[in-house]
Amino acid sequence: MNAPAAAAPGLRFLAGYPDELLAQVRPLLAEGRALAHLRARYPDAHEVRTDAALYDYTVALKNRHMRNAAPLAKVVYDNRLDVVANALGTHTTIARVQGNRLKAKREIRVAGVFRDAPAEFLKMIVVHELAHLKERAHDKAFYALCTHMAPDYHQLEFDLRLYLTQLAWAPSLTSLP
Repeated sequence: MNAPAAAAPGLRFLAGYPDELLAQVRPLLAEGRALAHLRARYPDAHEVRTDAALYDYTVALKNRHMRNAAPLAKVVYDNRLDVVANALGTHTTIARVQGNRLKAKREIRVAGVFRDAPAEFLKMIVVHELAHLKERAHDKAFYALCTHMAPDYHQLEFDLRLYLTQLAWAPSLTSLP
């Protein structure tokens, strides 16, 4: 892995990937073909458009793969999350005092731009945030849990990073799909 090559302008989302892979990606980015490549790979948008549908989608994934995890109080699209500069999604635990008890509520927020993204990208983001319910750090156990819920998680993460990199290089290009 070559950090200086990945740290070149516009490649911060791909930092840590090997030079051989970056050499394949650079022409796609320079010619503005990355989005077309991703459109061909992920042609269909998802149907999860509302906060209620996102909550149902997330809870269904959680119940399928993580039945014993803490329940979710809220799952919403958040238009205030700046995807390119900040985060794809967030998970928070809010502690509230109720009488003499401390009650924790779990919330997941997904960046609003993913309302119109391919289904696979939404799944990757939701899986990532659900994994944080059990594993706080991005360590081996965290990624094992992610690949348990989405076997192609690493490919989806790379493709999403490529998508974000293309948007950073040429924000005027239309987004997927």
